Amino acid sequence: MTDKAVGARDNLREYEMNLLSIENLSKAYGERVLFENINFGIAEGEKIGLIGVNGTGKSTFLKIIAGSETPDTGKVTQGSAVQVEYLPQNPEFYSGATVLEQIFRGTSPVMRIIRDYEECLEQMHNEPTDPSWQKRLISLSQQMDAKNAWQLESEAKAVLTKLGITDFLAEVSTLSGGQRKRIALAGALINPAEVLILDEPTNHIDNDTVAWLEQYLAKRKGALLMVTHDRYFLDRVTNRIIELSKGKLYSYPGNYSMFLELKAEREEQQEASSKKRQSLLRSELVWMRKGAKARSTKQKARIDRFSELSAEKFDLCEDKLDIAMGASRLGKKVIELEGVSKAWEQQAVLANFNYIVVKDDRIGIIGPNGCGKSTLLNIIAGQLAPDCGTVEIGPTVKIGYFSQENVILNEELRVIEYIKEGGEHLPTLEGGTISASQMLERFLFTPPQQWTPIARLSGGEKRRLTLLRILMEAPNVLLLDEPTNDLDIQTLTILEEYLDDFPGAVIIVSHDRYLLDRLVEKVFVFEGNGVIGKYNGGYLEYQENHLPSVEMHEPRSVSSSGEKEASKGEKIKERPRKFTFKEQREFEEIDTIIAGVECELQELNEKIKVSSSDYQVLQELILTKEQQENKLDELLERWTYLNELAEEIRNSKDSR
Repeated sequence: MTDKAVGARDNLREYEMNLLSIENLSKAYGERVLFENINFGIAEGEKIGLIGVNGTGKSTFLKIIAGSETPDTGKVTQGSAVQVEYLPQNPEFYSGATVLEQIFRGTSPVMRIIRDYEECLEQMHNEPTDPSWQKRLISLSQQMDAKNAWQLESEAKAVLTKLGITDFLAEVSTLSGGQRKRIALAGALINPAEVLILDEPTNHIDNDTVAWLEQYLAKRKGALLMVTHDRYFLDRVTNRIIELSKGKLYSYPGNYSMFLELKAEREEQQEASSKKRQSLLRSELVWMRKGAKARSTKQKARIDRFSELSAEKFDLCEDKLDIAMGASRLGKKVIELEGVSKAWEQQAVLANFNYIVVKDDRIGIIGPNGCGKSTLLNIIAGQLAPDCGTVEIGPTVKIGYFSQENVILNEELRVIEYIKEGGEHLPTLEGGTISASQMLERFLFTPPQQWTPIARLSGGEKRRLTLLRILMEAPNVLLLDEPTNDLDIQTLTILEEYLDDFPGAVIIVSHDRYLLDRLVEKVFVFEGNGVIGKYNGGYLEYQENHLPSVEMHEPRSVSSSGEKEASKGEKIKERPRKFTFKEQREFEEIDTIIAGVECELQELNEKIKVSSSDYQVLQELILTKEQQENKLDELLERWTYLNELAEEIRNSKDSR
């Protein structure tokens, strides 16, 4: 058999093994090409994360695979027995449907039986003496037995409860947007499907629920394809990453951490190829400039070769958001909250809250949905008055508020016109200025896009544009309410780098654990009944030190919920202590142990690179790698604690 025939046979086998296959897929809107001639397959057991800059067509790609949108060219093929379940960013809801009716909306036989059973129960409740409903209920109960539907119904209610929905008979139209999104997520999770497609499933759910969803999807049987900005989520759930970039699709085995390594290697190889190509072009250019004419076959071949080299394109580097902006001057007095209280319908969301915001504060705010996080930001921003208490804003404070409800009032404006309303120029940290057009380019809006009406942008692009507009106004206090919603990972990464050097206070409400660990130095936790606990450190430290289910090293000190900080910038004191015998020995050995684990991870990475064609071996290697990475994370956290303790002991001795 020829090599060509062998390749065709192997491709056919791979095609047959896929639950779902995509061939030569292309999609464009007018002159804007989203992707072109993409080939892709989803195999059983794969958990795939789709990433890419906003506007590259991620949601469109999911819609086409799910069958809710038509491609320009190409086709999507799925097995005859393969059921696909899809959660869009903006799910549709049935008019007048209750929570359970919405959940059991599926077309499969078991879904129809459960839906009929729930409807019959409701009718019996309304007409308890009607014997026809009792007879129908007996028949449906038998069908539920035959289809083993009781477990599915129980699971649906358990999933809804985990997602914070407990009133199963509430009419969906009466619930908040976040609650409706969580109902749609529950429906997607419990509907039997071989392929589950999720578009931003972590939006509108709190930190604890994100952690539960992470575990649920990691254990779930069947294939998964999802778009999410949550990097911890990608790292812990996926075993394959695909990236949409400039019309092309790149596939990487492994989780998000592995993707970062492999992408860096691909770009290095591409850069090396580009340098070689440039060298060839230079030598061919010298020959061409001598006035070569196609007088012979050999000369003709060289001219053709030059043309091919000139036409060849290399996508060497990704567009980057290079933010180096300054901010308005910020004086000593920033924001002081004293005795602030707020209640909604007799339910306290803030109770006697006191805090003095200092110039370099980095505060993360967490808590269950509906607990009052956005209310607190609205009060700080002056958009909502407290029931009692005072909020004093310093005379030099200029607040930039990036809220969940930021709305561009006039979408007929062109992109650059909207940005110039915020500011024509912006000061940089180096003392210069940067124009609105330059800032738009740094935010991935090309010169042609800058003259595009805002209405033609994607949801993520509008969100990115709104963020830029806020920053163009040069604030010195930033309030960010769920900034990760609808922003792509690349935008978030550079935003984080910008916030590292931001010369002012930053207060963030977020369920993104990575963002909180990366940026914040204090965590405010809504603990119920309007009480807000204040904790030093990032989210991971809070989780390890203060959640009862986790037993880790000594927690940092906690200020009581109603206590006002004694002075601006004052550090919370911790009681000095000594190493125990076990800690002393651990402190002496931990560097060597960490080095050993890092060597093992390096060896695993090498094995993964050469095993990409053997799916079973690759899965085992990736699982081992994840275990070693978790071990390394624990060791590094322990190393940090031991070294902090060692420094504390030294300082204690020096002060005596």
